[in-house]
Amino acid sequence: MSLGDDISVVMITMNEELAVGKVVSDIRHAVPDAEIVIVDSSSDQTPAIAAKLGAKVIRQFPPQGYGRAMDLALRSASRAVIVTMDCDDTYPVDRIVPMANMISAGNWDIVDGSRLKHKPAAMPWINYIANRAFALLASMLFAMRLTDLHSGMRAYRRSAISQVPYYPTGAALPVELLLLPIRLGYRVTSVFIPYSERIGVSTLQPLDSAKWTLKRILSSRFGRIQYDGLKANHT
Repeated sequence: MSLGDDISVVMITMNEELAVGKVVSDIRHAVPDAEIVIVDSSSDQTPAIAAKLGAKVIRQFPPQGYGRAMDLALRSASRAVIVTMDCDDTYPVDRIVPMANMISAGNWDIVDGSRLKHKPAAMPWINYIANRAFALLASMLFAMRLTDLHSGMRAYRRSAISQVPYYPTGAALPVELLLLPIRLGYRVTSVFIPYSERIGVSTLQPLDSAKWTLKRILSSRFGRIQYDGLKANHT
């Protein structure tokens, strides 16, 4: 088996032309045979740069929001293990294979790459405090030590995540992609990873993200799940 032929690395992009070339090239160097899937909602040269470097680019324009873009990215991956990343050079490509191997070995369904062993220098204090507070709340509600609900770097068993009835609309989808599988009995663990300064300008909307984070924590723990095929609405 060649390095990465069971791995899909998926990202969503919006005007990341300053970073996308480096990130895709770094992934290709670290995992030569991985599938790279990008769902793009850019108005700049991001999709052209990514496609030239061999990524599978799926256009979602006009933009439909983070959740819808990530849902499409996850559904578009074809390999047994899906690793999500942000396309801003904040996450370590050298952790893709170790995290994916934890899935391939059969021990875990989801491996969360937690940025919060300590406060990262690249993370503003207000973001760090909010992240720790939400993680503490979730830890109490789910009776499991959780440190980072919002990490953009995770490894998922594709056959598992395809059956999780998450709600794709809205911000803070990574929160639900972590907590709802815990509630449903999937095998979830975390590893600490470094977190670097981003290339480019963040598009995060803190108040909207905080609102959706709390909503997703509570709905993942207490919401009624109504299955519709492999997906569901839970409120």
